[in-house]
Amino acid sequence: MVLAFAGFREILGKERELRLLEGATVKELLEELALANPRFKEAAFDESGELRDYVLLMVNRKRIDPLQDLSRTLQEGDELAIFPPLAGG
Repeated sequence: MVLAFAGFREILGKERELRLLEGATVKELLEELALANPRFKEAAFDESGELRDYVLLMVNRKRIDPLQDLSRTLQEGDELAIFPPLAGG
């Protein structure tokens, strides 16, 4: 399941179920979302296709490092949460 927050929720909706091939990675899931939604691709990825620095990812409620963990294999029932940049005061 994919959970989207703030600006990404406006683009993707609150939550989305996706069927992926066994052994799919976090990066492959994000790329699948980008292929299906050009607005998400523009918001989450830079021109070279790399995930933007400010995108925060969590798998099963634990933050992952986009530089190291995009190759993490997802299991059935895993939950990926995607957060855009957050500002507050």
